[in-house]
Amino acid sequence: MKKELYELIEEVKDEQSFLLFVDALLKDRIAEVNAQEKNPIDECGRGPLGCENHTIEDLLEAAHAWAESTNIGATQNLAGVSPWRRFAAFLYCGKIYE
Repeated sequence: MKKELYELIEEVKDEQSFLLFVDALLKDRIAEVNAQEKNPIDECGRGPLGCENHTIEDLLEAAHAWAESTNIGATQNLAGVSPWRRFAAFLYCGKIYE
């Protein structure tokens, strides 16, 4: 059974597991773009696979906003985890953070 991206973040602890997460995030983005051909972005701005941000600029802006509002995840119990996992969360939040 394929794991969801948010589940993969929990497994990130080092460089190798981070790269596995990034690979999954890339595949998710490609699937999102392909799905938009049949199911366009909805009236709320959400893509068919849950993507809230559709350009690299939007993704980075959202990730930055998440990082500032959570102290890079510290307020979400990420302060003591691997920096690799915190950066994975940063990238994931670029996808979903409004």
